[in-house]
Formats: sequence, C-alpha cells, structure tokens
Amino acid sequence: MKLRPGRHTPLGATYDGEGVNFAVFSENATSIDLCLFDAQGRETCHTLPETTAHVFHGYAPGLRPGQRYGFRAYGKWNPSEGLRFNAHKLLVDPYARAIDGELDYSAAVFPFVGTPAPGLGGTDAPADDLTMDTRDDAAGVPKGVVVDSRFNWALDKRPRIAWADTVLYEAHVKGMTMRHPDVPPDLRGTYLGLSSDPIIAHLKRLGVTTLELLPVHEHADEWSLAARGAKNYWGYSTLGFFAPDQRFAAQRGRQVEEFKEMVRRLHAQGLEVVLDVVYNHTCEGDWMGPMLSLRGLDNPTYYRLRKENRRLYEDFTGCGNSLNMLHPQTLKLIMDSLRYWVTEMRVDGFRFDLASTLAREIDHVDKMSAFFDIIHQDPILSDVKLIAEPWDLGDGGYQVGNFPVLWTEWNAQYRDCVRRFWTGDAGTVGELASRLSGSSDLYDDGGRRPHASINFVTAHDGFTLRDLVTYEKKRNLANGEDNRDGWDHNQAWNCGVEGETDDVEIRARRLRQIRNFIVTLAVSQGVPMITSGDELGKTQGGNNNAFVQDNEVSWLDWDLDEEREALLGLACDVISLRMRHPVFRRARFLSGKRVDGSELGKDIAWFSAAGEEMSLIDWQEPKGAVLGMLVAGDALGWTDDDGSALMDDSFLVWLNGSRDKVTVKLPSEEWGEGWRLRVDTSLPHTLPGHQGEELAPGTTLELAGSSALLLKRMRPGRGSWRPSGFFEVVDPDDVSSPG
Repeated sequence: MKLRPGRHTPLGATYDGEGVNFAVFSENATSIDLCLFDAQGRETCHTLPETTAHVFHGYAPGLRPGQRYGFRAYGKWNPSEGLRFNAHKLLVDPYARAIDGELDYSAAVFPFVGTPAPGLGGTDAPADDLTMDTRDDAAGVPKGVVVDSRFNWALDKRPRIAWADTVLYEAHVKGMTMRHPDVPPDLRGTYLGLSSDPIIAHLKRLGVTTLELLPVHEHADEWSLAARGAKNYWGYSTLGFFAPDQRFAAQRGRQVEEFKEMVRRLHAQGLEVVLDVVYNHTCEGDWMGPMLSLRGLDNPTYYRLRKENRRLYEDFTGCGNSLNMLHPQTLKLIMDSLRYWVTEMRVDGFRFDLASTLAREIDHVDKMSAFFDIIHQDPILSDVKLIAEPWDLGDGGYQVGNFPVLWTEWNAQYRDCVRRFWTGDAGTVGELASRLSGSSDLYDDGGRRPHASINFVTAHDGFTLRDLVTYEKKRNLANGEDNRDGWDHNQAWNCGVEGETDDVEIRARRLRQIRNFIVTLAVSQGVPMITSGDELGKTQGGNNNAFVQDNEVSWLDWDLDEEREALLGLACDVISLRMRHPVFRRARFLSGKRVDGSELGKDIAWFSAAGEEMSLIDWQEPKGAVLGMLVAGDALGWTDDDGSALMDDSFLVWLNGSRDKVTVKLPSEEWGEGWRLRVDTSLPHTLPGHQGEELAPGTTLELAGSSALLLKRMRPGRGSWRPSGFFEVVDPDDVSSPG
C-alpha cells in the first residue's frame, strides 16, 4: 500500500468514509513509520510521507474502522540529552480514539538493556538505561484502533445542573455494579451496567445529580504492580487520553459506542457525567519505565526533564514523571483531549487529578499559567464543570483556595475540620462555622461563590465512611506493600474498639457518627460529594488505599441488612431535604450581617448551648464542642427565573462534637415562635414534618454525645419558593412547605 501525503490536521487517525488520515507530532524525530496489524497480529510498516509543522502525516486509502495500528519513531538515542528514540519499540498513538490489547511486560517493552527492579528509579536494577535495547516488543504493546465517530445521539441534551443544585457522587464504573443483583450479569462492571435501570433508580432515589467517575481513560498497569501480579483497579495511570477504557466494555471493541450509550442514558434521566482525568503524569513512569507512547515519540516535548540532568524526570506527582506544561504541544494534547470528551463523548465536566501540577510554570504553581488561560478563554471548556484536586507533591503544591474563578475545588480543609470536630477534637467550632457556611475565608475572593467548595468527608483514597468510625489505623497488607502505602494520619475515631465488634453500644455510636457526617454534608453551603457506597455502609476492612483491590474489597455490596437499609433511607431523606430547601445551597456567601426584609434580621446566626448568640469568649473556648447554626430562609438574596425573590423555611442546626450528652436551649422568640424537630442523629431515621410537638422558644433539648439535631422554624406560608431546573418539590408530609 502506498500512502498519500494526507493532512497534518487533525492529529490521530481520522476515517473519512474512503480511507484513514494519520497524523502524529514529533519535534525531534527524523522519521516515523505507520505500522498496521491484521487479525493475526502480522505487521506491515509504511513511512509517513510528509511532515508539516513537526507533524508527520499520511493518508491510507481503503482502510476501515477497526484497523489496529501503532507508530515507530526514528531519531537520536541519547538519554543524557533526554532523547530516547528507539524504533524497535512500537508506540501507541497519543490521539488514538480506542486502544486494543493489554501491556505485556515480558515482551521487551523497556527501551534499554535489562529489566529494572520494580519501583521508581529501578533501585538495584540489573538494567542500563543508557544502552538501547534492540528487541522488538510489538507483541506486548496495545494497539490504537481506527474508529467511526458516528453515533445516534437522538435527542440527547446536557442536563446543565446549576452548581448550587449539584450533588456529586464519586464512583468506579466496575465497583458500582459488579455485585448488584438486578444488573444483568453480562453488564456488570461495564458502562452499560452503570447506566442500567437499577443503578439509575438508586442514584435518583439518593438525590444525586452528577456522577464523578474514577478514571475511564485507557490505562496501563505500572511495572511495580505487574511485577507482583497486581492490577491498577482505580486506573490513575493513563496510556490514552482520548480512548475510553476497554475494561468496561460489555463487548470487546465497543468501548466507544458503549460509553456514548451510557452518557445518553444518564442524560435522559437528568444525570450529569463528570470524568476524573489524569493529565499530570502517564503510565510510562520514570526514566527506568517502559516505552509505550510519549516517551518514544518525543520525550523532551511531553515530559518535564530536570535542568541539571536531562536523563531524569521532574516528579511532582509521586508517579515518576510530570507532563511538560511548558511546551505548547503538550498543552494542545490536553486541550484537544478535553474538547473531544465534551464534544464527541458529551461529558459534562472534569475533575483534575493533582491539578496543581498542570499549573506549574518554571518552578511554582501559577494561577496565571497558560493552562488556566487556555481553559478560561475556550468557548467549550469554560462552559463545563471544572473541579480541581488542588494539590500535588511538589514544593508549594498545596493550593486549596487559590484556583481561578471558573474552578471548584475539593476542599480538603472542609474534610479535615469536619473529621476533627466529630472525632471529638475540642476547639474546632470556629473553623467549623467557616466550613459549614461555605468556606468564604478560602473562596470569597475574585468573584467565586460558595459552590467553589466541593465538600467531602471521604473519597476513593482513604477510609470509607464506615471504616472512618471503625478503624484508626490502616490495614493495607493486602496491597502487597507491607502496609507502607496509604495515609497514616486518618483523623479517625473507632468509637472505643479497633475494628468490627458485637458491642451494641459501640455499634450504635458508630452508626450515629455516620449519620452525623451525612447530615453535616447536607446542611453545609457548597457542593456535597458522596463517595460511592458510603450511603450503604460500605467497608473495605480498614484498607485506606484499595487501588489494587479489584474484588469484593472495593465492589459495592448491595445485600443490605436492616441497619444499612436504614442508613440508606436516612441519606436519601436528608439529601432530599437539602434539595427542597435552597437555604442550604445558597448562590452567594452568607454575611452574618443584618438583611433588610428578613424577620430574623440576619442571614445566619451562631448560638452557644445556652441559646445565646456566640460571643468572642464562646468562639475562643478551647474546649468548645457545641455549635448552633440558624440559617434564615427569607434572606436568600436569590431570585427565580422570573426574577421573583425566593423564600424558604428557616432552620436551626445543633452539633455536639463532644462524647458526652449536653443540654442546649432554643433561642428566644425573636429568632422564631416555634420549632419542630426534623433530624436527630441519635435516631436511625428522619422525622416527618407533621409529627412531633412544636417546641417553644427557650425549650431545653438534650443532645446525645456525638450527635446532631436539625429543627425547622414553624411559620405557615414559608416554603412558597419555586425552584428552577432539575428538582420538583414534593413534600407532602411537611405542613409548612406546601411546595
């Protein structure tokens, strides 16, 4: 077959109905071969005939979707200068829309002589990374696949959930569905299983608006894992930034179509899809890692090399390498990938893993970096949800509160403060007030809103919510690293006994603690994020870093006993209450100052156990562990789509972080003529609005140790607000919110 010159854009393999155009960038290669593979794995190579602006390109007439291919790049082998061209190694197209096959480390995939010891830097490795290995590795390298991008999206429409109305749910495609009895067996662990009716029903019952999926980009297991027979279950080890992970396809080779089908089904039910994306590093690891794609195509273009020794890599991620955000082609690769997932795969946003790495200029994290500038002006990317994990492992990498105006952030300070409060760390009430009210100390600057704070207590890396109240020390031996991996500082409290117990009192306290965390998330300003399975009482047996546990340790257990069913019911009720009441999800920061037109006078007020507004002495009490928060529903400063002011009920929240029961006093009549209890976390369920006596101002209430109360102010006519967007108000058992 003779290749025609073709075009240098777009990059990747593009099928036009008559053939395929191939285009690949390399600033330092001398030539690049296109290698085609037939069904038996036989390879034929053709030199790409043209080069335009460092892009090697050629057109292959007659090729069809399904064709497997790779590249071989020729150039200088001089690792000391950062150049590692080795045409004996097959390379995956960075722009491949689909990838087929698994990485086989037994197939000479290292570009140098010898096999390194597993681990960063190949410590004590019987290998020489300065000497080229000349064995062919094509049999062990995944192949790119030409795809036909056509898909019937029908009437698909992005849900466009407002940030203030968003409830995030962090989930793993496989772990969510593998054990669900109502998901068809052939769909378990797949994109189609995640969008099946039983899973959608659960998400909607829980009140979720937005799925945040752990990585679905095609990945490859690190050598350190493969050497001991382990797999990277989470997938934070990207091989292809455009290719959906083939692990989650119900039928081999249909991962692109099935991913699109998943998005279409979820959108039809009003659910958004946000992807956890890993652009900070790749699966190729450090200088002793395999050669699979970017390293062999143009190592100094795509990776940050050390200035003092270009043989080695800068590593801000702890994974061996960092992508070179100083080079325009690397920025283009990332931006092209992001736009592809929005325009072709129709996702609704992204959560950026170790996002500080992407904003590093010469040495430090810069909020004026090219990465942020490009996204800010891009008409596609500036219009989707952008979530940062605002830290990395480099100097100055912790950037909570410092991302630009369009961004939201995983608020680690929220997580840490809420954990400390509920584990009984006295003296945290001052900071807790900031976290409950939207963390304005972090985000009320430069035009940001309360939704900039993604509030979470747990995430995929760390204890589950149940394990957080069951263990204080990690139990990661099953990961194969002698319990060295994972956090040591868990900010956890086991309620008196380490691990599982039959002690009735301790089990009751643990369930109360779980309910405390759920209620705290629900009443906090900002965007709540629920970790998949926490609402079901999921346990990982104390494993706080289950990234290699592709088994029942990580998969959700849907066989609920009475306790776990009650927990799910409470979580559904509390999140539903949040979504019915915009007072808990304000569009603007609370001020604590007088608001004209509000019967309560202020939009928020804080109370001591004595029922009096908190004084300076109260805030500074070193053993303070009780806090009352009153949020005013008639001081929202929020209008509906017609411009009419929204009105809501007012709520009083009491939180007792001490381990002893305390007595609190309801505020005087100026703050409300009557109150009715809606949530008491010492009970396994919420309380319907029409039940329970009306409590007069000044009434004293007893809070159990480590418990919370939520009371609603009784005032007929409140609750007449009209929400816009996703949720329809249905509150038939609440007489003061006719809806």
